[in-house]
Amino acid sequence: MTAPVEELLSTFDRLPESERLEIALEILKRVRHLDFPYLSNEDLVWNAEELFLELDRQEASDE
Repeated sequence: MTAPVEELLSTFDRLPESERLEIALEILKRVRHLDFPYLSNEDLVWNAEELFLELDRQEASDE
């Protein structure tokens, strides 16, 4: 990940939830027309696993 992308994500993480939602919606509007590369079943499983692990980490930190 490049430094500008890391900085953008860091700034995004510091915003209030309402502003993060606003930005997320705007980004989704802009990327829906991009031609994304094909994802294999392995890619999908890996991404799902990462999401579940992150949810587990968040739940553990909330307890």
